Amino acid sequence: MRLFLAVAVLMLALVAYTEAQDDSIEDKFARFGERMSEIGQTVAEKAKTTFDNIHNSDAAVNARGWFEERFQQIKDTFQ
Repeated sequence: MRLFLAVAVLMLALVAYTEAQDDSIEDKFARFGERMSEIGQTVAEKAKTTFDNIHNSDAAVNARGWFEERFQQIKDTFQ
C-alpha cells in the first residue's frame, strides 16, 4: 500500500514539475522569430523616418536647389 501511495505522489510531483517547466524549444524558437521580425520592422521604420528627415531638411533642400540652379545655368550656357 505504501508503495502505491509513494508512486502516486511521485507521479503527481512529476506532472506538476513538467507543467511548471519553461516553454519548449519549439516555442522559444517561434518567439525568437517573432522578436526578430519585430526588430526588423522597427529598424526599417526608423531608417525610413531618418532618411525622410534628412531628405526634407533645410540643408538638403537648399543644396538640391543650388545644384538645380547651377545645372540649369550650365544647360542655358550650352544652348
